[in-house]
This record gives sequence, C-alpha cells and structure tokens, in this order.
Amino acid sequence: MYNTDLPRRAELPTSAQLKRSTWIASITAAGILAFVVLPSEYAIDPTGIGGVLGLTQMGEIKMQLAEEATQDAAAAANAGNAELAVRLDRIEATLQGLAARGPATTPAAEPVAEVTEAQPPEEQAVVPDAQQEQVAVPASEWRDEVSFTLAPGEGIEVKLVMEQGAQAHFHWTANGSVVNYDTHGDGGGNSVSYEKGRSVGEQDGVLEAAFTGNHGWFWRNRTAEPVTLTLRTRGAYSELKRMI
Repeated sequence: MYNTDLPRRAELPTSAQLKRSTWIASITAAGILAFVVLPSEYAIDPTGIGGVLGLTQMGEIKMQLAEEATQDAAAAANAGNAELAVRLDRIEATLQGLAARGPATTPAAEPVAEVTEAQPPEEQAVVPDAQQEQVAVPASEWRDEVSFTLAPGEGIEVKLVMEQGAQAHFHWTANGSVVNYDTHGDGGGNSVSYEKGRSVGEQDGVLEAAFTGNHGWFWRNRTAEPVTLTLRTRGAYSELKRMI
C-alpha cells in the first residue's frame, strides 16, 4: 500500500547542518538558563540582566520563603518531640508513684478529701470570682500584649493554643520597620499555612483555627537594623507561648 515517498538522500540534513542545529540549541538553552532560570529560581544573576528585569528579586523571595519554610518545619518537629517527651515523663512519674504507693497506702487518699472539704468558703469562691472578672473584660481591650526585638536575620515564632473553629483577633506591628511573616498552625499530626508575606509593616485580622493545636506566626527580620515587634491578641485561646 502506497503512503508517502521516502526522502531522498539530498533532502536529508548533512552532518554539518546537524552540528550547527545542536550548537544553536545548546546556546539558546544556556542563554535561557543564565538570563531567566537562575535569576528567577535561585537569585543567581551572572549577567546582571535578571536584576534589570526584576527576576533576581523574584528568586530572592522564593529562596527566603523556602528557607523559612524549612526552619518552620524543623521548629514544628522539635516542638512535637518536646511535647512527646513531656508526656512520657508524666506517664513515667505516674507509674513510679503508683509503684511506690502500693496497695497498703491506698487509704491515704481519704485525708486529702477531708482537707479539701475543710477549706473555708471564702477560698473556694475565689475561682468563680476570677472567672467572672475575666468574662467582664470589654471586648475592645487586648487580652495579651508582647514585644520582641529581632536582630538582623533573626526570627521568632509565637503561637496561640486553640481549639478547632476558635477565633482570635490579633494585631502585630514592626513599629515603623518591616518583617517577613508566615501565619501557620500545627498539632495532632496536622499542619496548615494560612498566609505568608514579605517586607510587611503590620497586620490586623482574625485567626480561625483549622484544627485543635498551636496557631500563630513566624517573623524574620531581613533588614539591616534591629526591629521591635509588638503582638496584641484577644479571643478564644487558652495560652500564648513563644516556641523554641
């Protein structure tokens, strides 16, 4: 069955033409690598054209965010290991206490109950009063306010301990300077990234927990001068803590 004519030898490219095409393709690929890929992906600009086109700045942002994401992951892993170690210590201490007590010392729990019942009514009423005072605090006032000074290149992570669906109103400011930030959460084997920003002076908003765990911010000072960061929070969270 006839389909098409086979090319004649004269129509085939010569060895010289193939070599020239290969050299052109290689030079084009090297140019794209030097002018576009290296500046935009790795902030490497050997020709200087990437800086003129704004590609080098794009690469710097990607590299910084990648570095901060790696540090966040390491911090989250360390926090999880520390939490597990605390739980194991508590379990071990409980088991040691039970072993030391023995069956014969079990009745010793009765005097503890008697001491609790013998507390004066005034002392037992302290906790409800404190709870009423906390509820009576106006919503317009901040519950917590903390400040940190970050040296050039230094970062810090602060989290709120929240239940799933809980909301916390926040406002943070670099007090006239700027920082890079990553709003995220972790806990119970879950992790989420809410928002990231670069060279931001302040932010106000509501943080809603996607799951029960630690939710908050990681800031890094990328300027050449120290930056004082102030965070104010209020809402449905049990604790504000600085992560190690």
